[in-house]
Amino acid sequence: MVIATKFGFDIGPEGQGFSRTRGVDSRPEHIREVAEASLKRLGVEVIDLLYQHRVDPNVPIEDVAGTVKDLIAEGKVKHFGLSEAGAATIRRAHAVQPVAALQSEYSLWTRGIEAEILPTIRELGIGLVPYSPLGRGFLTGAIKAGSLGDNDFRNNMPRFQGEALQKNLSLVEALTAIAGEKGITPAQLALAWILHQGEDIAPIPGTTKIARLKENLGAVDVTLSADDLARIAAAVPETEVAGDRYTAVGMAMVGR
Repeated sequence: MVIATKFGFDIGPEGQGFSRTRGVDSRPEHIREVAEASLKRLGVEVIDLLYQHRVDPNVPIEDVAGTVKDLIAEGKVKHFGLSEAGAATIRRAHAVQPVAALQSEYSLWTRGIEAEILPTIRELGIGLVPYSPLGRGFLTGAIKAGSLGDNDFRNNMPRFQGEALQKNLSLVEALTAIAGEKGITPAQLALAWILHQGEDIAPIPGTTKIARLKENLGAVDVTLSADDLARIAAAVPETEVAGDRYTAVGMAMVGR
């Protein structure tokens, strides 16, 4: 088991979830405060992987990497990670303290990292930990128009709204058809596609149900040929995905 956690947001005492987030904060003293608090809450002596949640434009990434380097030297952290960082930032951080992993959104309908970031981390020997590999549940085929609850945060994401949602549903239908031919679920097919992109990739699908966990694990046993991979990618071309993955504010925080 690997315990990973993050620092980098300024989190206030009021509200719930992301509503408590007031901005980014990767000042060295704040990194230390977060690390100590995480160790205490987790009840462990060391954090296996400590990520910067989002790049802080007000703090040089060299200072961030240097602070984590000190925490590693003190035995409180084992490895340094970044999340949604741009290629240039990754290189600068890696020069100070080797980056073990990059956690960024990556799935059949979010493939922007393939152009520059994925080649960069492979050149540097950094692993990729894709979050939302099932497109925040969309690629499972379980989400339909009106199926999300009023308080579901996905309602605020452009891809899950109005005409964009309707257009994107047709992509999932194509994925579901391919999965049906293979006798597996759309979720298993989507995860298998990611697993076939390289052995340096470890997706982290989120789930709250044991049945879904078992379903996701079944993707490990799915074998896809080169023709299968091409067909799957063609069924869900990123150029046909409607809507951004975040609001304008959220998009401004990725790739820095």
